[in-house]
Amino acid sequence: MDAPLPLRTEFLFRISLTVGAPQGIGPSRGTDLRVVPVTGGTVAGPRLAGEVLPAPAGDWLRVEPDGTTHLDVRLTFRAAGGGLVYCQYAGLRAGPPEVLARLGRGEAVAPDQYYFRTALRFETGAPDLAWLTRLIAVGVGQRLPEGPVYDVYGVM
Repeated sequence: MDAPLPLRTEFLFRISLTVGAPQGIGPSRGTDLRVVPVTGGTVAGPRLAGEVLPAPAGDWLRVEPDGTTHLDVRLTFRAAGGGLVYCQYAGLRAGPPEVLARLGRGEAVAPDQYYFRTALRFETGAPDLAWLTRLIAVGVGQRLPEGPVYDVYGVM
């Protein structure tokens, strides 16, 4: 067997989101469906900086009975140079039930106490940002009381 190919990543930026009150849709497909509006935020890092636009943007969350959360997020940011970027990501937040309950109450929890990862894809018509459309990125997340924060890495 050949040796496994290496996985290289490069830190691109941090996304910090502000969110509104969840809209509880209720039980659906064995989960509790909630829609959380994204109300704004920032993108800051060595490869991209800008602002998260408030609408349309949201997170369609599916919460399993044990608290495991499946994310389906769509948002747009305006890069510092003016170009618009559509970002879509799916993710998973899981951990011990007591930790997830604390997160659900809006408490601060150290990120090493739970698993929070996302897979991001981007679309843009801005020529200077076209490099985003040719990569897959992964995010390492944490849920702060004021909103989620993701450190985003390009998989090279």
